[in-house]
Formats: sequence, C-alpha cells, structure tokens
Amino acid sequence: MTEVDTVVIGAGAVGLACAAALARAGHDVLVLEAANAIGTGTSSRNSEVVHAGLYYPTGSLRHQFCVDGRRRLYAWMESHGVAHRKTGKLIVATSDAQIAKMEGLHAQGERNGVEGLSFLSGAEAMAMEPHLSCKAAVLSAETGILDSHGYMLSLQGELEDHGGAIAFNTPVTSSQILPDGRFRIEAGGAEPMTLVARQVVNSAGLYAVRTARAMAGYDPALLPPFTLAKGNYFSCTVRSPFQRLIYPAPVDGGLGVHVTLDLGGQMRFGPDVEWLNTDDPDTIDYRVDIRRADSFYAAIRCYWPDLPDGSITTAYSGCRPKISLQGQPAADFQLDGPARHGHAGLVHFFGIESPGLTSSLAIAEATVEALKG
Repeated sequence: MTEVDTVVIGAGAVGLACAAALARAGHDVLVLEAANAIGTGTSSRNSEVVHAGLYYPTGSLRHQFCVDGRRRLYAWMESHGVAHRKTGKLIVATSDAQIAKMEGLHAQGERNGVEGLSFLSGAEAMAMEPHLSCKAAVLSAETGILDSHGYMLSLQGELEDHGGAIAFNTPVTSSQILPDGRFRIEAGGAEPMTLVARQVVNSAGLYAVRTARAMAGYDPALLPPFTLAKGNYFSCTVRSPFQRLIYPAPVDGGLGVHVTLDLGGQMRFGPDVEWLNTDDPDTIDYRVDIRRADSFYAAIRCYWPDLPDGSITTAYSGCRPKISLQGQPAADFQLDGPARHGHAGLVHFFGIESPGLTSSLAIAEATVEALKG
C-alpha cells in the first residue's frame, strides 16, 4: 500500500489541466490513466475548436467555464507555444424560420459577455464567405482551432515540471472512502497497486459515472443519469472554400453538422448525434458507417449547395458522456465537490463534453478552489 497526496483519475485535457494546476499549487500529484497515452478518449475525438461561449444558459457552469477557459486557453497557448489559430466562426440561418434563432443566439452571447459577436444579414455573411448560402448569420470572432494533442502535452510537461507523474496502463478498478476521510484506490494493470490518497479528482470522462459508482461509501443517489451519444466525422476530398468555421443552427444533443478546419487547412464535417442508448463505454464502436454520408450531404448542402457528389469520406468518431437523456434539455457540467457530497478532498466531474476542452483551465482553477475547503 502506497500513500499519496492527490490522485487524478484520467489523463484527458481536463484531468491533465487539474493535475498541472494542483501540482503548481504545491500538491504531490499522481495521475492514473487506463490507456497507454494521454488524451486517447473524448479529448482527442472532437472538433479541436476553441469555443467562444455563446450557446450556454447565462450563469451555467458551461457558460462561465467556457468564457473564462477560452481566455485562459489562448493565453496559455501563446505562452507555451501550442499551435492554434483564431479563425472565427459563422453560425448560419438557412431559412427564414431560423433567423429568429440566430437573433436569439446573438442575444445569448451578448448576455454571456462574449466578445467579438456580430449579427449579419445573409448578404453580409455571403460577402465574407462567397460559397456560403444563408439568410442571416452570427459572426463569432473569438472562435478558433487548436492542436489538442500539443495542448495536452504542454499540460503534461507542466505537471511533470512541478513533480507530478502519470501512471499509464493503470485502470482504477474500485475505491473506498475510509473512516478517516482518506480514499483507498485499487488500480489494475500489469502491476496492480493499492493507494491511499488524501485527495481524489475523478476526471475519467466516459467512465466518470462508473468510477463514482464503484466508490464504496459514496451515496449513489448523488449520481446523475448517464448515457452515451456518438458523434461521427467525415473528411472532404476537395479544398475548403471557407476561411472560417461554418456552423448551422444547433440541434438536439449537439451543435449540428458543421465545417471545421484543421491547422493545415483541411476541411472536415461533423459531428452528427447518434444516441447509443447505453451507459457502457466499453461497447462503443468508433467505426464510422459510410451510410451516414447521405444525411451529411443533406445537412451540409443547406449552407454549401455546391458540395460535390462523392467528395466526403469517413474520418473518425467520438462519444459524448451525456448526463441528460435523449429529448431532454442539455444538462450543465456537473462538478461535484465537498459542498455537494460532504467528503473533503473529493471532486467528481460528470457530463464534461463540449465545451470541455475549451473550459479545461477554468475547470482546473475551480477544482483547486473546491479542494481548499
């Protein structure tokens, strides 16, 4: 049995950001990661977009963490040499009926304190992007793209520079809240270990609810509902005609099939929303079904009518850890610290999907504060 100060479960973007912040604050931090590398889950299966923060209900954690996190993230990437580009984004109405939705999004972004927002007529938007077809649009100048792996490597470096470490191939199999308030953690892998930690941060992503459920002494009534929604991406064989990211009006469960660019200028489309109706991440099939291409062509041609036939091909997929079920309003991020569950030294993250990557540094700061009490 080994005693440690702080254990972070999961080496995705949020887990690494928390681990780095805690190490910088003077904690002795060990990250337990089931995979053999950092960021192999949701953190590397997304659009790599830096979100501005205009979609989310004012005052929600998603709103606060996204806006604060985006500002922190741009500053971090500048100071740590992480590749990124502030491309800007157009969210478009493709019918007269959607114009009111764009006006609502613009107003929501203004209420959220998002900088660089403009409401545009269709003609103004199409003058900026001549291949676009739309009736109106919201321009978000602060939206951008980043090298998510480079960002996570910078967090790993920060953690290790402050004495922290990552144990790869080390899945957490069970845990227990001890009578003295510390936490006993059983970890598997080639060299199973038993740890006793003063603090635990559960940032296990798709496995966070399962990890909390396996913690003896934690009230299961505090756990949220949980299901999975897969998002599929397609790449394009033609050169992008767009300089900015292009997003349609949001849909149930996501932000709609949008055009994103990578740092090399390559274009990809997605994600869609494919509800899996399961809470078991081990059953996820990440292969992309080419038959979904028909729905992608239809969605994209609403705002890019000239998309050529036969020009899209399967790329990759990711999965969202949903704590709201299909048809329900999107749940807020859930950061369950001692104020909620009464266990000093324990923080669980549930439902950290988009904009989790953008929010990661703000979530880390909130975690440090939550553990101070």
